[in-house]
Amino acid sequence: METNIFEEATILDFTELVEYSANGIVSKRVLEKKAGNVTLFAFDKDQKLSEHTAPFDAMVQIIEGKGEIIINGKSFFLEKGKSIIMPANVPHAVNAVEKFKMLLTMIKEIA
Repeated sequence: METNIFEEATILDFTELVEYSANGIVSKRVLEKKAGNVTLFAFDKDQKLSEHTAPFDAMVQIIEGKGEIIINGKSFFLEKGKSIIMPANVPHAVNAVEKFKMLLTMIKEIA
């Protein structure tokens, strides 16, 4: 199934399209296609996504605040405007050093 949650051909301010939830993580799917997904996240301070792997490459773009991305045991601290690529099948985790919002783009390999 392919869906677009937000209206196409309009200007989107991702910092305004997802709200923080006290002691929680909020996610909204922006695009869902066979080739990959784009998801918007808002993490409250001290929230985490525990270490896991994904079968696809993914790019994290920080759009507000500061977060820690851990890839294969190495910590990277990213602030607004910074991005990092998480390679497929490599363990990674996300920690909210402070409240932050990010855009996650997963790219699937289509055979």
